[in-house]
Amino acid sequence: MKLLSTDRLTMRYPGGVLALDDLTLDLEPGLIGLVGANGAGKSTFIKLLLGLLQPTAGRATVLGLDPSTDPIEVRQRIGYLPEHDCLPTDISAADFITHMARMSGLPRASARERAAEMLRHVGLYEARYRTMDGYSTGMKQRVKLAQALVHDPRLLLLDEPTNGLDPAGRDQMLELIRRTGKQFGISVLVSSHLLGEIERVCDHLVAIDAGRLVRSARIGVFTAHTAALAIAVDHGRDELKAWLARAGAIAEDDGRGGLFVPLEDDEQAYDLVRDGASELGLPLVRLQRTRRQLQDLFRATAPDPSLESAGAAPRDPS
Repeated sequence: MKLLSTDRLTMRYPGGVLALDDLTLDLEPGLIGLVGANGAGKSTFIKLLLGLLQPTAGRATVLGLDPSTDPIEVRQRIGYLPEHDCLPTDISAADFITHMARMSGLPRASARERAAEMLRHVGLYEARYRTMDGYSTGMKQRVKLAQALVHDPRLLLLDEPTNGLDPAGRDQMLELIRRTGKQFGISVLVSSHLLGEIERVCDHLVAIDAGRLVRSARIGVFTAHTAALAIAVDHGRDELKAWLARAGAIAEDDGRGGLFVPLEDDEQAYDLVRDGASELGLPLVRLQRTRRQLQDLFRATAPDPSLESAGAAPRDPS
């Protein structure tokens, strides 16, 4: 059974805002990254999968169920971490997670046991009896992950789970997400506008832009055969790029003031760069074999700098 499928899924909000446009996908179980600029339609997509919104056209199935017609059945099988802050801060994390477990049908004793287990998993066991008004942003994100897991779902939908976290907190949350998927054997769909996060956590990548599908494949497909020669010069980068083009080597900007030359023939590429720099009288600052990252691969198809920037306010109309 497919984890989820969509067939020409479209969502248009009142006023004419098109959030999803003819989206067709088939995804197998695993750790999946949903990436796109703020406002690309990621949150709308997640809410459609949960049955919280009705599509304008097309359909989706999640674990073989249609969220438009069976939203309760779908949500019983899904854990959801929303992007926005939504926790009742005047109660303890233990009481809140226990309540969420009771809401999913667990008896009182089992709910408390399960809540303690989930809070231990996310690293909040010692702080479980504190009221959440004293929790940091990172702790609140962990509580939201715990409530998404407490009913033992088959799929986790995580909407911008590192939003508002500092670099250390972001690293810890990403590691926790990956460990959750591997340890519990459940599928995870992580929504983010940061390609680097997706690359670190996920095995499969889905990229959308303005509600349309850009790419969907295993991350290895994007990074395979992407060995490149990274070049940096003190000055004259454009001159060197033009010289290499005349010599038959296509150099691309790396977005950081340097160049990339794909390595199809290692010896020829090194020789061409050396000869070009020598003829133009340019001092080479860097000449290094490297493997390109996802953000480099996406510049050609999704040249939106917000795919790599943090801290921009979400524009998704959902």
